[in-house]
Amino acid sequence: MIDLREWLDTVDGLGELHRVKAEVDWNEEMAAVSYLAASQEGAPALLFEKVKGYPAGRRVLFNAIGTSLSRIAVAMGMAPGQTAMAMIREARERLKRRIEPVEVAEGEAPVNQNILEGDRVDVTAFPAPKMWPLDGGRYIGTADVIITRNPDTGVLNMGTYRQMIQDSQHVGLYLSPGKDAKLHLQRAWQQGKPLEVAACWGIDPLLLIIGSQGFPKNLCEYEFAGGVKGEPLAVVKGRVTDLLFPAHAEVVAEGIIRPESVRSEGPFGEFTGYYGRPEAETPLMEVQAIHHRNDPILTSALMADYPACEQSLFFSIIRSARIWDDLDRMGIPGIQGVYVHPAAAGGFGMVTVSIEQRFAGHAQQVAALAAQCPGGAYYTKWIVVVDEDVDPSDTDQVIWAMATRCNPIDDIDILRNTWSTWLDPTQNPPEDRPYGSKALINACKEHKYQQIFSRRTTITRGMYQRARERWQELGLAGEPPEPRAFEDFQNLQNMQSVSRRLEEFSGM
Repeated sequence: MIDLREWLDTVDGLGELHRVKAEVDWNEEMAAVSYLAASQEGAPALLFEKVKGYPAGRRVLFNAIGTSLSRIAVAMGMAPGQTAMAMIREARERLKRRIEPVEVAEGEAPVNQNILEGDRVDVTAFPAPKMWPLDGGRYIGTADVIITRNPDTGVLNMGTYRQMIQDSQHVGLYLSPGKDAKLHLQRAWQQGKPLEVAACWGIDPLLLIIGSQGFPKNLCEYEFAGGVKGEPLAVVKGRVTDLLFPAHAEVVAEGIIRPESVRSEGPFGEFTGYYGRPEAETPLMEVQAIHHRNDPILTSALMADYPACEQSLFFSIIRSARIWDDLDRMGIPGIQGVYVHPAAAGGFGMVTVSIEQRFAGHAQQVAALAAQCPGGAYYTKWIVVVDEDVDPSDTDQVIWAMATRCNPIDDIDILRNTWSTWLDPTQNPPEDRPYGSKALINACKEHKYQQIFSRRTTITRGMYQRARERWQELGLAGEPPEPRAFEDFQNLQNMQSVSRRLEEFSGM
């Protein structure tokens, strides 16, 4: 898959694309329709083909991924129909590959079918929506990627940041503390230089998935996108900047942020399901050129409570894979699964890790590292560690483990003054918001008493197989789910024998 249009064709073939042919207003109506539709799990992607006040061909895509694992699979080149945990495992393997992008000539890039410079630049020529009643304006960049360059190292970064239209040639960028574009901007301004920016407003969903995550700052996200795709990403050099941006993007705006150039931006309905920080000064991008394909498609991501929050489910897949990979690279043994819950503030608020406990303090170590590793440090408030017989993606099982294996007075620790965001509604007054806290919850069987911990009620493998074979005969629909754990009498006897031997040695 090379671009958004090919992705749309594939998704349409799966029956997961709805083309809205009736005229819809960009002023809150598109977002309202998307919110209501996406509030039902399994809602299709919505392509608005006729936007009030705009000519035919100026289209807007909402709920591109939504709550569909199949649409994530298509974006990441996986086979549809897999479980979330299977996709997380495959994503981990794909993220281990890095393929550098390939630069194509200006005339070979579809995004250069139309190039507008100087007085012809007008960002309002595209049907950017106003999402929520109290938003500060129209947001053209929500399902986007922003390209910037590290002024010191020259490494390109691809990140996701909201952008509000200020006027026909200016957009305001909200840049969260500690994010790459923010660091690049601060460094450029320290040097008394403007920061070059390329804002991509209609993109292949894979770029949104990759751009939304934190990767090592000495590597470009283009390489990870290529690794997931299994082929290099085609990029093209800008007209007015020295940046490389995706050659198959729908719309790209090039420009600069001059030193100390800011303007009031916001508020904006965010991934938390609340309006973000109160109106504040944010960097102001001066748009100097716009590139766009014929009949361009804007990609818009509604930020809301789950399940209508566009980032929630794909965060569950890609962020889980990132955290798991971080734990592996740190050499932590026994990791059986990692899951970021989509309902927890757009996939930011909670992570569960399943482990096979191998030594004293193992669960506490995993909790602390998952809380602060690069993939999990930003915002995450709740880190839960469970045993290997608990599926971290099954909320019911996780809650069961918390209720039966966690003793709150002993098994909950707190980290204070951690990396957070201006968008956290729990931190007041608002100026306290870049600093957060994290709860580390050990919901594993107590390590030193594992041998005498109450035995879980499970069935044997033999009885499971017998029930499975008779399932249809018994008149039951579908296939029986496979239990996470089975009764193993032999293993129990072996464990008891080892326990007795250890007691004998300890008494010598």
